[in-house]
Amino acid sequence: MSLPLDEINAASAKEKSIRHGHPSTLHLWWARRPLAACRAVLFAQLVDDPSAWPDRFPTEDAQEAERNRLHDVIRAMVPWEASSNETILNAARWEIARSVAWNIGEEPPPREDGEAILRYLQEKAPPVYDPFSGGGSIPLEAQRLGLRAYGSDLNPVAVLIGKALVEIPPKFAGQAPVNPDARAEAARGGAWQGRGAQGLAEDVRYYGKWMRDEAEKRIGHLYPNATLPDGSEATIIAWLWARTVRSPDPAAKGAMVPLVSSFMLSTKEGKKAWAEIVHDANAPDGWRFEVRTGDLSAEEEARLKKGTIGRSGGGVCALTGSAMPFSYIRQEGKGIGLGNRLMAIVAEGKKGRIYLAPTVEQVVIADQARPQWVPDGELPNNPRDFKTPNYGLKTFASLFTPRQLVALTTFSDLVAEAREKVLQDAVAAGRSTDPTPLHEGGAGGTAYADAVATYLGFAVSRSTDRGSSICSWDSSPKMEALRNTFARQAIPMTWDFAEGNPFSHSSGNILSNFNFIFLAITATPAISAGVVQLGDSSAETNSRNLFVSSDPPYYDNIGYADLSDFFYVWLRRSLSAVWPELFRRLATPKNQELIATPHRHGGRGEAEAFFMNGMKKAIVGMRNATIATEPLTIYYAFKQSEIAADGITSPGWASFLQAVFDSGLMIDGTWPLRTEMGNRMIGRGANALASSIVLVCRSRPETSETVTRSDFLRTLRRELPAARERLRVDGVSPVDMPQSIIGPGMGVFTRYASVLEDDDSAMSVRTALALINRVWEEIENALDADFDAETQVALAWYASHGFDTRPSGELITLANAKNISLSSLFQSEVFLDRRGKAQLTPRENLPAGWSPQTDGTLTVWECVQHVARTLEAKEGGQEAAARLVAGMSGKTEAARALAYRLFQIATDKGWSAEALVYNALADEWPTLERLASEIPNPVASPVAEETPRLL
Repeated sequence: MSLPLDEINAASAKEKSIRHGHPSTLHLWWARRPLAACRAVLFAQLVDDPSAWPDRFPTEDAQEAERNRLHDVIRAMVPWEASSNETILNAARWEIARSVAWNIGEEPPPREDGEAILRYLQEKAPPVYDPFSGGGSIPLEAQRLGLRAYGSDLNPVAVLIGKALVEIPPKFAGQAPVNPDARAEAARGGAWQGRGAQGLAEDVRYYGKWMRDEAEKRIGHLYPNATLPDGSEATIIAWLWARTVRSPDPAAKGAMVPLVSSFMLSTKEGKKAWAEIVHDANAPDGWRFEVRTGDLSAEEEARLKKGTIGRSGGGVCALTGSAMPFSYIRQEGKGIGLGNRLMAIVAEGKKGRIYLAPTVEQVVIADQARPQWVPDGELPNNPRDFKTPNYGLKTFASLFTPRQLVALTTFSDLVAEAREKVLQDAVAAGRSTDPTPLHEGGAGGTAYADAVATYLGFAVSRSTDRGSSICSWDSSPKMEALRNTFARQAIPMTWDFAEGNPFSHSSGNILSNFNFIFLAITATPAISAGVVQLGDSSAETNSRNLFVSSDPPYYDNIGYADLSDFFYVWLRRSLSAVWPELFRRLATPKNQELIATPHRHGGRGEAEAFFMNGMKKAIVGMRNATIATEPLTIYYAFKQSEIAADGITSPGWASFLQAVFDSGLMIDGTWPLRTEMGNRMIGRGANALASSIVLVCRSRPETSETVTRSDFLRTLRRELPAARERLRVDGVSPVDMPQSIIGPGMGVFTRYASVLEDDDSAMSVRTALALINRVWEEIENALDADFDAETQVALAWYASHGFDTRPSGELITLANAKNISLSSLFQSEVFLDRRGKAQLTPRENLPAGWSPQTDGTLTVWECVQHVARTLEAKEGGQEAAARLVAGMSGKTEAARALAYRLFQIATDKGWSAEALVYNALADEWPTLERLASEIPNPVASPVAEETPRLL
């Protein structure tokens, strides 16, 4: 069935800003699918389109009405707020139960009986399986919809995340907490009222606070308060450090000089703070940092923001001004190593942050930290994602200060101690004394203690993300806080870094991590069986008769194994006794990981071959596990650069689709979802994820025919125009159209057993993609001929010159080709006469108060530009724009089509601002048409007199 894409995209975008209770706050994982998208895709995969039931919905009108009703169900369930609304979720579950029941010739359970619906789905609905479960979004949403959920992943960190979301909460759902406070409350007669896994969450919070308090007793002396100028004390939020390198200038006499990206500590107006280097012969190396506050001129602030090292070129010696190129800094880092110097101290004040100069006492206390353990292992030889080895920071331990290592080790050790306390309290609370551990399927007191320990271990692991020397200080007015290690999917090199205080109440404190996990557990469905296992997706699965939905790796985009080792080394210390199978290795498995990594496989060609073979095996496994009559869905996240202007695509997309085709699947449909970019439009060529295309696949019949290249092209030209229109009607934005049209095109290609080239060789997917792009361009160009002559001339001019002024002779040439006079183009107000030169009328020059009803030469070009101007200028907003649309009469569809065409031209030209205008206009158009239809009795546009077409 189809999907209401606008609402799903909006919910997915909004979900990115959800913090409290979202599964992503349990633990970091990269490129998670938004829950809204997973929930909608699973629903559409499990609920048959009304056209599948002609006896129940005999007419197209009846089918469309039912389809719209199902869309309303999806619209209601995709917002984040709906994820805990049982009324909305039960409505969605009933639709799934009804579809399952009809398929097996039964009647569904009563619509109002939520418990009966859940029982029916557990007994009769096939389980959902994701062999690349990663962060667990797909199994979690399957579970939320009342289905049995199964997942697997090669990465043990991902498996543990999945278990914590899908497997553990249902096992202990409905059980009261066992901590002493909760037992005391129960003894006073307070009956437990919690829902789902609330009791488990309460215990995680309780024992997490115990860990925090116990750690402060042991290592709190390493985190002293700051002494303020008035003699009072304040809690330190962070210590800001600058890395140092030996100066290359002999005049500096071997001094270690600072590498600072910016001296600004706070850019808040009226409260600006910054650090300065002061030459002081009595200070180490002849200099020290001072912290200043007050007002700054724009020039002074710009100077301070430049620091002593930039993104390109390298740095400069703060003492002599000598250049220090990156090559020199790398050499020194790998040789004698880089040093650290305390630059500033940030304390908690009653009215905001207080920035203080470093003191000898604070440095001495930091130097007292002596870690008794450090994480094993060297960072990978992965220069794309790991920059610190270039500067001598080659091990996991080197990414942390000694004080950070002491703190994290202390918290890790306390996980085991907390587990013992939970076990004692669980027995005291009357839990079963069954000694079977959680990893062996236990459900008694021992297993419960293992469960609580698992979440406590996650809190420690979470702490590393804001507890490493890769964290920097965000000086922006709204933040003034620690940035996390993984601001992107890599470990970069940072020059000045922030060391947070885990016992403060600001960013990076351990207590907030326990609270995030408490909220994440509380928000889990905890209603049906779920299992997530360690497994290689390319291995043959024994599972059968499943609904399969999966989000496989994206060629070489993310090195999950290398990145997750950062967390694995800490989780292993905390939880190896609880999950021995997951943490039996020193690091996560690498060689089997299904990504095309040249540094691991000996080159790009070998990496692509590895990816192709492994992905084909994985998809064959998915096909074999899927119910023969049902579709399977596969996500693929795009980079805009994967579709180039000439139609040549990246190896990732081509290899992925080749694996789909070679595994015996055909593409039955595509759902383009804006799951990564939200409302941000990324220009073509940008190396960033833009959209997820969900491929709806079925097994290709053994009777599929073989056709020739010319047969394939004829079919494309016949079917793609209608497919393009369906995508447009379904709400696909112009920015997503190049990716989206590939779906129907590959649907044609994959329905055949083979497409033969002229030499009888089998056509590759790469060639098919190029042909699909070529046919799509033909279709787009052919649509231009449907516009009025003025619009055709404007479109051709825009494609060549945009809104630039050019000699009128160029416009005459275009006008002659379209058999329209130059004066007509000027009279229509589409063009401006610049006395020997011509220009498309800029939007800001369009006459205010324009109305399509009173325009004697109404053109599609004017319709689009005036509506765009109205939305841009916010002159009455949507309502004013809708009034213009209401007066366009029969030109509304052409206007919307022109917006798509203009977006494509602007994107091809790299005019990002223009592209944004037309993408936004196309996105708004359905809303404008709806609002226009509600305007009573719009006046019809007058019929324009025929304009002479002779020069």
